[in-house]
Amino acid sequence: MNFKKAIVELRKKARKRNFDQSLDLIINLKKFDPKKEKLTITFSLPNPFKKKKIGAFLESGISSANLERVITKSEIERIDKKEMKKIAKKVDFFIATARMMPLVAKKFGKVLSSKGKMPDPAVGAILKEEDEKEIARVVKKLENLTRIKVKEPSIKVAIGKESMDDEKLVENAETAFNAIVEAIPEGKANVKNVLLKFTMSKPVVVENGKGKKG
Repeated sequence: MNFKKAIVELRKKARKRNFDQSLDLIINLKKFDPKKEKLTITFSLPNPFKKKKIGAFLESGISSANLERVITKSEIERIDKKEMKKIAKKVDFFIATARMMPLVAKKFGKVLSSKGKMPDPAVGAILKEEDEKEIARVVKKLENLTRIKVKEPSIKVAIGKESMDDEKLVENAETAFNAIVEAIPEGKANVKNVLLKFTMSKPVVVENGKGKKG
């Protein structure tokens, strides 16, 4: 995919705004029904532009500047589902110790699962022990992780900022595109077309490297 050419074209056409716009990658799909094929895609960008907010279910309530919210065992008993929904809106990922997971699943399983925010062992979000160094390592990993829950035949994901160098934006675009194509059932055969756009701009179609659009 010729992301470099698309970014250059986008910069020429897009009006300057008084804020740093996000660059969105849009992949429109074909021959893919998200209602029948549940799909969640995770990947890390080589050039992070926004740290994710991490929450934690921990027994002792270890404080950390890198954690948006720590919920202890005693707090779980007091927090109702309505409040948990509010907390979940402010957090991108949750981590938890293995001993806390049964309690978290029992009380908040439906709330967090519906938002795709249950602590996920697939990304290392469930800790064997409550160790500060291990927590810091996992938090650092998750801060730069992107997760997409595909709900419609069009995937849109922010991959950078207008102020970033073109080379870094191209690297992020290629990484995101390759991760998504690898995850969808039929790979590139499921891709209808690919677009790039800034927050307030019209989209630009990305050529496939053979001079063709999409």
